[in-house]
Amino acid sequence: MSATAACATRHDWSLAEVKALFEQPFNDLIFQAQGVHRQHFDANRVQVSTLLSIKTGACPEDCKYCPQSGHYNTGLEKEKLMEVQKVLEAAAEAKAIGSTRFCMGAAWKHPSAKDMPYVLKMVEGVKALGLETCMTLGKLDQEQTRALAAAGLDYYNHNLDTSPEFYGSIITTRTYADRLETLSHVRESGMKICSGGILGMGESLNDRAGLLIQLANLPEHPESVPINMLVKVKGTPLADEQDVDPFDFIRMLAVARIMMPKSHVRLSAGREQMNEQMQALAFLAGANSIFYGEKLLTTGNPQADKDMLLFKRLGIQPEAREEHDDEVHQAAIEQALVEQRDSKLFYNAAL
Repeated sequence: MSATAACATRHDWSLAEVKALFEQPFNDLIFQAQGVHRQHFDANRVQVSTLLSIKTGACPEDCKYCPQSGHYNTGLEKEKLMEVQKVLEAAAEAKAIGSTRFCMGAAWKHPSAKDMPYVLKMVEGVKALGLETCMTLGKLDQEQTRALAAAGLDYYNHNLDTSPEFYGSIITTRTYADRLETLSHVRESGMKICSGGILGMGESLNDRAGLLIQLANLPEHPESVPINMLVKVKGTPLADEQDVDPFDFIRMLAVARIMMPKSHVRLSAGREQMNEQMQALAFLAGANSIFYGEKLLTTGNPQADKDMLLFKRLGIQPEAREEHDDEVHQAAIEQALVEQRDSKLFYNAAL
C-alpha cells in the first residue's frame, strides 16, 4: 500500500486490513507511517499538554488498570474536588513551562449536578489564561456536554480503552455502548474528541486492531488519540501483567497514525518507563503529542526539563498555538484569578 493511498481519510477499516498493517516488517511500517505523518504535520513539532487530577480516588468504576478505583486497595489517598483557584494556578504554571493545552481529570463515573458549576468555572478560567482546555469526567449526558461546550471546553477525553470484545474483561461498571454514547454527545456539542486506549492489559493483536477500528471508523476521527502503556500499580488486578514489547507498542502508534492521518497521536501513560531511544522511535512512528510534567493523574511522568532536553537533542519544537502578547496574557491571568478569588465558588466544591 502506498503512503498516498494509506493517507486517505477512511472510516471503513476491516480487521484483515488492520492486521496486515501490524504484520508488516517493522521498517516498512515505520516508513509508511512517517510518510503519512509528513503529509499532515510538521514532523519536528510535538503538541504539549499538562494533565491535572482535579478530584482523586474513590471512583465507583471497577476498571482493572486504575489505581483510582474504589474497588481496589492501592494506597491512594482520596481527595475532594480541587478549589477553582488552585486549578487556575496549576494551569498558569503549566503554561509557564510550555504547555499549550491543560487537561483536567476527575475520578467520577459521571459529574454530579452539585459539582458541575465548579467544573464550568475551571473551564472558563483556564480558557481565559490562553490555554486550550480538556477534561475527562466520565460519562456525560447531552445537557452536560452542551454546558461544557458553552463554557469553552475544547476537548473531551473519554477513552474506549480496548476492543469491544475484550472490554468486559477489564470493566463491568460501564458498557462500551455508554462510552460511544458519550463520544457522540461530545461530537454533537461541537467539542473535539480525545479518545484512545491502553496496551498491556492482556489483550490480543485482534483487540489492539479492534480498538483502532472503533476509533477510525467513527463518523469523524478523534482529534487526539492517546496511546497508553499500562502502568502497573500494586493492588490493581493487572499489577502482574506482562510488559508490553517495545516494538509492539511502536507498531501501535504507527498503525494509529496511518489509520487516523489527521489526528494527533499522543504518546501518553507509561512514558516514564520508556528510554529516550524508544521515545524517539515513537515520534518517528508518528506520535506528535505528549503529556508534560511530573504526573499523569496519579502516576509518574518524565519531568519537563528532561522532555525539553530530549526535544533539543532530536531537533523537536513544541507545537505552538496563537498567543496574545505578554502584557495582555498576564492581564488575563490576573483577571481570572481575581474573579475566582472574589467568587462564591472559591472554596472546596465537595464540602
